[in-house]
Amino acid sequence: MESLLIANRGEIARRIIRTARAMGLRTIAVHSDVDARLPFVREADEALCIGGPSARDSYLSQEKILEAAFLTRASAIHPGYGFLSENAAFAEAVLAAGIVWVGAPPRAIRAMGLKDAAKRLMHEAGVRVTPGYMGEDQSGERLKREADDIGYPVLIKATAGGGGKGMRRVEAADGFLEALDACRREAKASFGDDRVLIEKYIPDPRHIEVQVFADTHGNCVHLFERDCSVQRRHQKVIEEAPAPGMDEATREAICDAAVRAARAVSYVGAGTVEFIADSSDGLRADRIWFMEMNTRLQVEHPVTEAITGEDLVRWQIEVAAGKPLPKSQGELRIRGWAVEGRLYAENPAAGYLPSTGRLARLCLPSTIRVDSGVEEGDDITSFYDPMIAKLIAHGRDRATALKQLADACEQVEIWPVKSNANLLARVASHPEFSSEGADTGFLDRHDAELIARVPDELTLSRAARALRAGKGQDPWDALDGFRLNAAPDPRAMISVGGQTLWASAAPETEVSSEWIDGTCVLFDRGNAWRVSVPSSETNQSAAGIGSGSVLSPMPGTITMIDAEPHRKVKKGDRLIVVEAMKMEHILRAPFDGIVREVLVSVGAKVAEGQLVAVVARGEE
Repeated sequence: MESLLIANRGEIARRIIRTARAMGLRTIAVHSDVDARLPFVREADEALCIGGPSARDSYLSQEKILEAAFLTRASAIHPGYGFLSENAAFAEAVLAAGIVWVGAPPRAIRAMGLKDAAKRLMHEAGVRVTPGYMGEDQSGERLKREADDIGYPVLIKATAGGGGKGMRRVEAADGFLEALDACRREAKASFGDDRVLIEKYIPDPRHIEVQVFADTHGNCVHLFERDCSVQRRHQKVIEEAPAPGMDEATREAICDAAVRAARAVSYVGAGTVEFIADSSDGLRADRIWFMEMNTRLQVEHPVTEAITGEDLVRWQIEVAAGKPLPKSQGELRIRGWAVEGRLYAENPAAGYLPSTGRLARLCLPSTIRVDSGVEEGDDITSFYDPMIAKLIAHGRDRATALKQLADACEQVEIWPVKSNANLLARVASHPEFSSEGADTGFLDRHDAELIARVPDELTLSRAARALRAGKGQDPWDALDGFRLNAAPDPRAMISVGGQTLWASAAPETEVSSEWIDGTCVLFDRGNAWRVSVPSSETNQSAAGIGSGSVLSPMPGTITMIDAEPHRKVKKGDRLIVVEAMKMEHILRAPFDGIVREVLVSVGAKVAEGQLVAVVARGEE
């Protein structure tokens, strides 16, 4: 093997390029036209543009990637940890072309690629699986009947899914069919397969997964477990290794089950066996069930690298080249504790909606490992997932690692794209999480504590001080209450993050702000606040539209329209569906009324805040 083509993008491609170059391989990047300026394109020894911004036109185009491999005389193709990494047909096409496939064997991808078939296979192999329905009858009536019989809450999951796509938790029967429709649409868009299965929702669930590796010489090992329970919309936010509260007996049982799962499909390469645990009485082997196996390396693999000291991408490349695993099970040890925070371009205060735009400011910490796909000046688009970087801390114990992660997240400065940096810092230092870990409901339960919706008093003081520092000596320009016959009012009315608030602009208050592109921005523990003098025109345009305005919360594509002019709607009825960064967002009627206007069509691109429909109160 002399050269490696990476059929992926962003931080994934950069991570693989780093190891491949250290191994002396020539690296080849493929990219879409909107990614042409990203770091991974510059860092590869050779790069080819293979299509437009849509993943289907570029990163998911098997023909274009194979053509690029032929043009560049690539010895091997590494699919990364997404896109085509779990596509058996693509793996077969690569092998048929005489190119080395750095991934799981096609037979194993097929065996584990469909969750229902994988569960049946695991049951036969003696691995415990979650109860549910995995049948061939995919009619809405049958699926709902099965969900009713299982008992709510249930999970609807795409059989070909992963990464939280095509997955919904349903609390009661009356919400089942709408959730089913949404799952099917997401699954079809993401995986080309809209089949689903139904699972019993486990109370107090924790998401535990085991990293496995196998070679062509019959060796198969595990590299211990990870806990990925801090999630939103079934997308992981914080991962750590090892899992909090895992005793040696339970560790041995779950890791042994993962190795049995891999051996059951004659696995080769890196794989991740995922389990769901009922943690209501601690972690116990008899209350942990197999969920699925991802036949690839995962985004969270750095925490496993940190505690084992191994380069898992190097392991992948060496196994693909026919070499035996670098170490036996007995040679692998857990050293310390590692925690990874996924730094996303999203707004936690607005329901974790994606945020797009140019990164006019991007300052990431230098105290811990950072895997990032972008640099300052790059664009975050709506075409791909919203990850900015992975922040990985490693310490001698869990408390040390969590402290390192929290401190690092507070150093993050991003503008004007919104991020979850402050939320990551708050999670890492939250008493419940830091003492015992968390189940998958942690973010929802502690939403009010973890998400900063308004600045605290110290931040307000800093904001007022920052604005005052930019003013001249003319009293008419002053922010405080200048009066001829009395002392000035020490408070100032300012706008922070779009909210008009009173603040004390005490001269001794520390200032931590910058002017970026003509805007005064206050960076505060991972948050970034726009600071300005209040204007009478603030929100004037939005207010003039009317309270029945339905606005797109983020840039995206209209994928469904239920609203029709003159149609009666009830509060909460689905009107329009917007898709962005591989996720669907449903826009609902704000109250009972009549649809007056629908201003978009299916397939239309919309901007953040764009008016898409208007609902009027009452009846015609």
